[in-house]
Amino acid sequence: MAHKRFALVTGIAGFIGSHVTEYLCERGYFVVGIDNFNNYYSPLIKKRNAQEIFSSYGSDVKIYEGDIRDRMFIREILSSHDFDAIFHLAAMPGVRASIEEPELYYDINLRGTLILLDEIARFNSNFKRKCPKFIFASTSSVYGKTTIIPFREDDTCSTPLAPYPATKRSAELLGYTYSYIHRIPFLAIRFFTVYGPRNRPDMMAYKLMESIYHGKEIPLYNGGAMYRDWTYVEDIALGVVAALDATFEYEIVNLGRGEPILLLDFVQTVESLTGKKAYLKHTEAPPSDMVRTFADTRKASKLLNYRPKTPLKEGIEALVRWYENSLLANS
Repeated sequence: MAHKRFALVTGIAGFIGSHVTEYLCERGYFVVGIDNFNNYYSPLIKKRNAQEIFSSYGSDVKIYEGDIRDRMFIREILSSHDFDAIFHLAAMPGVRASIEEPELYYDINLRGTLILLDEIARFNSNFKRKCPKFIFASTSSVYGKTTIIPFREDDTCSTPLAPYPATKRSAELLGYTYSYIHRIPFLAIRFFTVYGPRNRPDMMAYKLMESIYHGKEIPLYNGGAMYRDWTYVEDIALGVVAALDATFEYEIVNLGRGEPILLLDFVQTVESLTGKKAYLKHTEAPPSDMVRTFADTRKASKLLNYRPKTPLKEGIEALVRWYENSLLANS
């Protein structure tokens, strides 16, 4: 039987994109994916993620290697299927890294998003199609220096602390413009600190694995006296896919657990579960790092029926199993 429902996922081979794709396939969608397999971290990691998707859902997935800034490439992809939803997860990530290459971050995160939205508007106008839902991956770091705790979606978010969150906030505003003018249903999802299997190597959870199992020294900012709203990746992916069932014109929503955890407690929980010590270098946090993140998830609960269910200990156990079975076993 031919598939009737199609979804486009940019950044399909990434940490969150690969999990979102699996849940879309579980729901009967045929997923067309885009990834440029860049070298922000090893392309081999992303290719392994893609292979895991193909191993389970190969007949329901097609992946194209390409760049979201390539207008002709995007135009060709959009013309290939009548998409019900577009999950735009491709981006240059990383708060601190964005300070070193701000132009690259703006080019990919903002101009890339602009090209995608603009091509959707053009294509659907020319062919008189209903615009697909556009689900945009944003970040909790857009809250910057806010004093409103927990973080609420109606915050102005006018104080981002680095180019990365500034690009994401700018793209949220761009989404409003295209939603207003071209009637593209736009949902910006602000991810809080995501961890779990397939974690990116630049993220703290993965760095802890590297430190514990390979003796690599990693920084512990402010003695671990920073709070993060650690959220398990499968809870995040389920929240993202739930956008398929939601009705919206333009909305912003937080996806976190709503339970900030002290960074030092996270480290010690990992150490306790592995029975090993991390090699930590105590250092001062850079000014781009927020002291705490804390999601108000009431809107997500209402709009997406979002119910994060993975406790920290259970999530870390899954992270450790993945690292041991997928990385250590193959090293």
